[in-house]
Amino acid sequence: MSTDDPIAEVEATVARARAAQQAFEAGGSQLLYDRAAQAVAWAIMEPDHNRILAELAVETTGLGNVPDKITKNHRKTLGLMRDIQHVPTYGVIKDDADTGITEIARPIGVIGAVVPSTNPGATPANNIINALKCGNSIVVSPSPKGVPTCEALLGYIYAEFDKLGIDRDLVQMIPGRGSKEKTQRLLEVSDLIVVTGSQNNVKRAYTSGTPALAVGAGNVAVIVDETADLTAAAQKIAASKTFDNATSCSSENAIVVVDAIYDAFVVEMAKSGGALITDDQRIIDKLWVKGHLNPCAIARNADELIAALGLTDDVPAGTQFIAVETKGIGPDFPLSGEKLSRVLTVYRASNFDDAVETTRKIQLHQGAGHSVGIHTAAQDRPLTLANAIPTSRVIVNQAHTFATGGAFNNGMPFSLSMGCGSWGGNSIDENLHWKHFLQTTKIVREIPAREPALSDIFGDYWAEVGK
Repeated sequence: MSTDDPIAEVEATVARARAAQQAFEAGGSQLLYDRAAQAVAWAIMEPDHNRILAELAVETTGLGNVPDKITKNHRKTLGLMRDIQHVPTYGVIKDDADTGITEIARPIGVIGAVVPSTNPGATPANNIINALKCGNSIVVSPSPKGVPTCEALLGYIYAEFDKLGIDRDLVQMIPGRGSKEKTQRLLEVSDLIVVTGSQNNVKRAYTSGTPALAVGAGNVAVIVDETADLTAAAQKIAASKTFDNATSCSSENAIVVVDAIYDAFVVEMAKSGGALITDDQRIIDKLWVKGHLNPCAIARNADELIAALGLTDDVPAGTQFIAVETKGIGPDFPLSGEKLSRVLTVYRASNFDDAVETTRKIQLHQGAGHSVGIHTAAQDRPLTLANAIPTSRVIVNQAHTFATGGAFNNGMPFSLSMGCGSWGGNSIDENLHWKHFLQTTKIVREIPAREPALSDIFGDYWAEVGK
């Protein structure tokens, strides 16, 4: 096969993955699938591997920071392994005598996974673990800058596979540097596509003719109302906003603060490292260059961001993120969108209802379906927010980045890919997890008939309106 034909390379890679998957399924067992998943998890979590992968990711992408990458690689993988540890994904997984239906777990086949440069280690590991747990093979298409990290990760995985006698072809990546042509062919010849990251890739996935699980864009807005614990809210927002230099799609991009506690919250935010800037145009002029986010600001450490924004002499020592007060929302107001940096947009709201309306406008502009948050002591307000906003998740009194993708102190599945429902143009509104990598065959047996009388169905209707 000539390496001058990139499409043939992709097709050959998928062909090897398909052969490996068929053998994996034919000789499959729950133990085999579990061991394969454990091998991948340990390949990234082993401390030396984790550190090397984190360092390589930051070095080659220029995004995030090493300590937080290490934490992310560890906790996201550990949480996923907890979630799937006792989940049956082989053979009969449900046998219901009442319905007469027996469900048998079946792999999907070859998974094609497109992963972003923001998480070049954690995201592919998450997808690979889910795929193998359910008996699939997987071919990963990393972003060009993520290639070195993905190659290193696969090297560690293969070393673990060799200990177990597992076929390396179960986990592969597109050969060489990534390209739109190679990725497009992967989308077309896989059995299922999982896409995280570029919205261009998401759109291509959904129009490829292959079943797709692709996720929408994030642009998280979080309300701080007059009943909130302001110190706790400020600390959680700061920890979340600065984690891995705001590379996560779940990082707060805007906060909407009720007027009654605005000044007090700004004081608490300053204690947590947030410097408030009231000249929004000054930030806009530096954060965007020729209509694109300034690469010197994206996912950078605080000192690099502050220098890129020209704020070195204007913010206190120890500043960890920049909070920018603004009013506008929509295409003509870039601060109302995702910023992939330690820049947090701040909106004032006259009251809670006004805060809800502002949050709704932000989501309708960008990030619809992903998630919003609220810091409040009022029990009814999360429900109000959930009914008013086009969102799949309302995160209550938590650091948003850590909570949305699964945490050990909430019930969300651990994931790095958040489905956004129809609001975000997605086929799922859940966190992407193991069950999306599995299909089932149903054995359907006859049971005693359960046909209702017409009066059982329409009795109350007839009583109200007549026959």
